[in-house]
Amino acid sequence: MRKVFIIAEAGVNHNGSIDLAKKLIDKASEAGADAIKFQSFKAEKLATKNAKKANYQEKTTGKVENQFEMLKRLELDYKKHKELINYSNSRNIMFLSSPFDLESIELLYNLGLEVFKIPSGEITNLPYLRKIGLLNKKVILSTGMSNLGEIEKALKILREYGTTDITVLHCNTEYPTPIKDVNLLAMNTIKDALKVEIGYSDHSLGIEIPLAAAALGATVLEKHFTLDKTMEGPDHKASLEPKEFKEMVRSIRNIKLALGDGIKKVTKSENKNINIARKSIVADKDIKKGEVFTEDNLTVKRPGYGISPMIWDEIIGKVAKRDFKEDEMIEI
Repeated sequence: MRKVFIIAEAGVNHNGSIDLAKKLIDKASEAGADAIKFQSFKAEKLATKNAKKANYQEKTTGKVENQFEMLKRLELDYKKHKELINYSNSRNIMFLSSPFDLESIELLYNLGLEVFKIPSGEITNLPYLRKIGLLNKKVILSTGMSNLGEIEKALKILREYGTTDITVLHCNTEYPTPIKDVNLLAMNTIKDALKVEIGYSDHSLGIEIPLAAAALGATVLEKHFTLDKTMEGPDHKASLEPKEFKEMVRSIRNIKLALGDGIKKVTKSENKNINIARKSIVADKDIKKGEVFTEDNLTVKRPGYGISPMIWDEIIGKVAKRDFKEDEMIEI
C-alpha cells in the first residue's frame, strides 16, 4: 500500500531568515511531513521591476512595495540552499524547492535534487518545461489556474524531453481558496483523462480538504506551513501552524490505512465476532423425535455456531432425528 507523500510547503514563510527556515524544517519533521518545500528564484529572472502584487499579497503585505521588491527580500542564495539541504538531511526530512526561473532549475540540479516541483504559474512556460524535461528527474506538477488541455500540453513537453515519472497535483491558486472553488473531483478527472498519478496542492483554510483528497486517492498532498499565521509575509495566513499540520498528517495516515486494499473480506479483528453476531436455526419450542421441522417449530437466533439460516428452506420439511429442547440448535 503506497504511502501518501506529504509536503510541508514552507515557500517563502522563512521571511528571508535562515534561522526561521531551520525552525520550519524542525517543526515539519516533528509533524511527520515527508518533505519540506521552499521556493527558489532570482527576483530579476522572475518578475519585471514594476510587476504588481496579487490581491492576496497586497492584503497580507501592503502596497508599500511591489512584487519585485517583495521577491527580492525573500530570495535564498546558493549558500542558504546548501545549508538548508544539509539541515533537512540532519532532521530526516526531504528538502524540496520549486524553481521559478531557468537559473534556479540549474541551481537545484547542481545541488543534487532528485524531485522537481513545478509551480502552477510555470505550466505554460515552454522553455522552463523543456529544461525540466531534459533533467529526467521525478516531477510533481501543480495545475492551479489551468484547464485539462493546458495540463496535457505540459505533460507532452516534459515527456518529449525525457521525463516520464510525473505526479500531477490538482490545485486552485487563490489564497485562501474558497471552498466552492476547490472542485476536488477534478483531481480524479485528471487521473482518468491523462493516466497519471495524482495529488492535491491545497490553499484552503483548515485541514478538511486535504483529508478529503486523501480519501479520494491522492498520492501526494501539499499544504502551506508556517510557525505563526500572524507573522508578516504573503502566505502565512493561508498556512497551517505546526499543531494543525501534525493533526493533518496523523489524519491522512489514518485515512490511507483505512482505505485498505479494496478487497472485501473478513478481517482478523472481526473474525472472532462472526459466531456472536450471526445466527443459527434453533428450536422455537420443544420438538420430539420424528416431528417434521416447520415454520412454526423453528426460528433463527444467536449465536451462529449451528446451521446457517441461509439453508432454512432445505431444513423445513425434514424430520427430527432426536428430541430438541426450546432454543437448542437444530442438527440434521
